[in-house]
Amino acid sequence: MGTVAIIVAAILVGTVLQRISGTGVGLVVAPTLSILLGPALGVLVTNMTTVVSGFLIMIAVWSRIDWRRFWLIGPAAILGAIPGALVVGALPPGWLSILVGAIVVFALLVTVGMRTLPRVDGNPIAMLSGFVGGFFNTTSGVAAPVMVIYSRLARWQQLRFAATLQPIFMTMGAASVASKLATGVTADAGGADLHLGWLAPGVIATVLVGIAVGTWLGTRVPVAQARRLALLLAALGGVGAIVRGALEVI
Repeated sequence: MGTVAIIVAAILVGTVLQRISGTGVGLVVAPTLSILLGPALGVLVTNMTTVVSGFLIMIAVWSRIDWRRFWLIGPAAILGAIPGALVVGALPPGWLSILVGAIVVFALLVTVGMRTLPRVDGNPIAMLSGFVGGFFNTTSGVAAPVMVIYSRLARWQQLRFAATLQPIFMTMGAASVASKLATGVTADAGGADLHLGWLAPGVIATVLVGIAVGTWLGTRVPVAQARRLALLLAALGGVGAIVRGALEVI
């Protein structure tokens, strides 16, 4: 019950933050579940959650989605998921946990540290961002920092960026799960005594509650504050995943 409670809390907090700022589920859920369930299963559950949260939030922000950019980023993300799944299948759990934590911490440091970026836009940079994001999402469950960096390079308007992230995250999550199924990674993703039959409806119910709470808080909590909280929680989880992996390796 303790494990289930932590999973529910992580998904709920991540969904609330994602509804307010556009990002949050991967940032909060992936490192938390990687520590709790192991990196393979933790990231897999995160990928499943992003499919649900991305789809449901996408419905709420449909009118603001930039579909032109989505069709550049989404297919490239699907391609990036394939080598990501191969990396997940090749690494032992300890090293995979270290990789997950390192990607999260490095991406956050780059996101926070690169305040001023030159303007670089166009189809190639959008597709490259999608490919790298798909790879990161599959290996670590965290693609938001990659997309934030791209939005700064492209000077993407915040409301349209946050809305377009939802179908992007949904696509990345589906591609990650599919690529892991195709490469057999999910067969080795055990390690937690979970009632998996209840996982999908539990995730959907938690995401729906998170969207409702996030919608209510959206007019009361500044976007920048929600994003800072998501980054802080992600950093703590990333460091925890590195420590967990190092203890396993040692």
